[in-house]
Amino acid sequence: MGDADDEYVYDEATGEWRPASEMAAAAAQAADVRDASGNVLKDGDSVTLIKNLKVKGAGQTLKQGTVIRSIRLTDNPEEIDCRHDTIKGLVLRTEFVRKR
Repeated sequence: MGDADDEYVYDEATGEWRPASEMAAAAAQAADVRDASGNVLKDGDSVTLIKNLKVKGAGQTLKQGTVIRSIRLTDNPEEIDCRHDTIKGLVLRTEFVRKR
């Protein structure tokens, strides 16, 4: 009993029951994390900063052109986790980076 076409998922954003296939397609499209130029980012990519950024709590400024290696995607498509030599737990907004 029950076909894949009969499955519905509750969409909390709209408050409606929607077909599971439609929800999966919307999630896949929303999952694309893009940089400032519109390039798709993936785990492990390297990015370059496109402007100087003051890092809160570190008392440091990351300069434009700084290369950040081995990024990790987060649940938020507008943010990426990064590692930098001098800053631990760095999270950058995708609007400030460009894929290398």
